[in-house]
Amino acid sequence: MKLINIGFGNVISAKRLVAIVSPDSAPIKRMVQDARDRGILIDASYGRRTRAVIIMDSDHIILSAVQPATVAHRLDENAEVVDLGGEDDE
Repeated sequence: MKLINIGFGNVISAKRLVAIVSPDSAPIKRMVQDARDRGILIDASYGRRTRAVIIMDSDHIILSAVQPATVAHRLDENAEVVDLGGEDDE
């Protein structure tokens, strides 16, 4: 079983991972709030700013203080992480 470090010594199962997304868009914010209301939100950010929202196949939503690209890179150390652009360019 491959485990991925999502910061502060917390790890998740790579097999159960569905998506790693940025928390900035309104639909993701609604998804996080809905998970909080349903009791399936796991906050692994330790009070820091949430930089990645991790969606698991069990419907759990995990908040992490690590950038999505960093988590993706940790998922597959041999894969190249490609920046597709966005508002953080420059």
